[in-house]
Amino acid sequence: MNREVKLCLVYRDMWQSSGKYMPSAEQLTKVAEPIINMKCWDRVETNGGGFEQIQLLAGENPNKVVREWTQPFNDFGIQTQMLERGLNALSMFPVSKDVRELMFKVKKKQGTDIARSFDGLNDIRNLKLSIDYSKKAGMISQSCLCITHSKIHTVNYYINLAKDLIKLGTDEIAIKDMAGIGRPSSLGKIVKGIKDFSPDTIVQYHGHSGPGFSVASSLEVARSGVDIIDVSMEPLSWGTTHADLLTIHEVLKDDGFKVKDIDMQSYMDVKKITQEFIDEFLGLYINPKNRLMNSLLIQSGLPGGMMGSLMNDLEKSYTSINKWLSRNNKESISLDNLFSKLLDEVKTIWPKMGYPPLVTPYSQYVKNVAIVNVLNTIKGKERWSLIDDNTWDMLLGKSGRLPGDLGDEIINLSKELKKEFYSGDPQDLVDDSLDHNKKEMKLKGWDFGIDDEELLEYSLHKTQYLDYKSGAAKRNLQQDIISKKDTINTSEESLENIKNEVIKIGGDMYEFKYSIEESVGNQEGDLSGEKMLSPIEGRIFFTKNKDEKPIKVNDTVKKGDVLCYIESMKVINAIKSEYSGKIKKICFNDGDDIFDDDVLFYISS
Repeated sequence: MNREVKLCLVYRDMWQSSGKYMPSAEQLTKVAEPIINMKCWDRVETNGGGFEQIQLLAGENPNKVVREWTQPFNDFGIQTQMLERGLNALSMFPVSKDVRELMFKVKKKQGTDIARSFDGLNDIRNLKLSIDYSKKAGMISQSCLCITHSKIHTVNYYINLAKDLIKLGTDEIAIKDMAGIGRPSSLGKIVKGIKDFSPDTIVQYHGHSGPGFSVASSLEVARSGVDIIDVSMEPLSWGTTHADLLTIHEVLKDDGFKVKDIDMQSYMDVKKITQEFIDEFLGLYINPKNRLMNSLLIQSGLPGGMMGSLMNDLEKSYTSINKWLSRNNKESISLDNLFSKLLDEVKTIWPKMGYPPLVTPYSQYVKNVAIVNVLNTIKGKERWSLIDDNTWDMLLGKSGRLPGDLGDEIINLSKELKKEFYSGDPQDLVDDSLDHNKKEMKLKGWDFGIDDEELLEYSLHKTQYLDYKSGAAKRNLQQDIISKKDTINTSEESLENIKNEVIKIGGDMYEFKYSIEESVGNQEGDLSGEKMLSPIEGRIFFTKNKDEKPIKVNDTVKKGDVLCYIESMKVINAIKSEYSGKIKKICFNDGDDIFDDDVLFYISS
């Protein structure tokens, strides 16, 4: 009898890799039945990753969503799986041990069967507790190999990594090809190596479609012994997401594999309902170009799931740098040229930053440094002038062991800034926090929830949870939807000072709109003193937390003192004074959007 290859629908990742928001609990339960009726699924990816955080941003309780969404699959016998980030759990930053352990207990009780755990640096120290805690909670432990392509990330590197994870006790291995740049033949050899070592270990392949390898890779890993393949489906397949079910199903059947038949009427029902969700408002946050593939991603290795935020960041940087060029009587740069410079910069700095696999959050770190470096190079400044604290934590070993050695530039800069490297277990740097969080919730009069699920959510996503509880999150989303719809309905003729530019990336055309107006921060007047300029665009805040005191006019500061913070490209950047003296004027309001080179402060010596 021909060997069977099972299929998993990555319905959660379809949305997360396409846009910003996810369907609601009501929408997900509506689509669950037709998904089940398709009769071809052994697994469905239901939660994890950014799922809970995104639901909070939409003003919805993620615990309610997960319980209602997983229940139909639990009842029918289709396994449910989640994605978690090892040391970071479901957050972007390291999480304490007690919170990590609680997470697996809660997710199992909410109906999740399989914990897919990954570490962005492939440091198995960060996955050991995930393996232990998931199995203790009664879940299936699946550990990931985060695939990238470099002289370090060889076939043997990944086979040995899988062997170590199996020895630690993981039940399954996932080939997590988040950028879709794994070469098909190499992926096949990795699967074969795993199966040769441990024939009974289930291996699941997860590959995004961005560069176009995913179909060939799916066939190659199947021929090498893979057990399960993740697929997407219309209207959210291909591009930054995954290959479509119908294509992979036919490719496998044609090669002689046994795959479950598809109920096509139900496939069309799921497609129709998903499109309804897109049309309602979720499509406002999806770039239609994310459906297309782009072979330029092969060289940069940037993950397809990040292309949406990348293009958004690039648009802002493009506007900002051309304002600077205009103010300095220099020739403007085309968006095509800027994008090309960014890809080249990623290729240049990635080895110098220790070859971190480009997956959340490390893909953002590398991309952010690359953008700032490109902008500074255009301005005639040096590279590496602005590296946020989280990126430094990665470089210093506080997030885990980097796969490669750091470049001389980073090592010299660390000495200059008196940064200390860390070689211990990253988990030891994070103190337990559940007791502290319980006290905070009790003071607010908030219940810990069924199975402590509200305590978990508060511990993982405190800022977003506070906005959810206050109602601010729902109000913000509603206002943003109205704003986006108003923008769409505004005729092009009525828009003054708005320019259009089209950039060709691979075979895709991206259209950008930008304003040529100067921002408020540049209204300098007749003030004297040193001008402290913003080194980056973003949203500016006086303080990062409630314990800090904001800078005020007439405060005396020293060179190197932190003056404020700029949130840009998903990280917080501490802005340090370039001068010693007295704050003469503050040129922004807390929460303002600013561009690089806007005047932030006047400082008199």
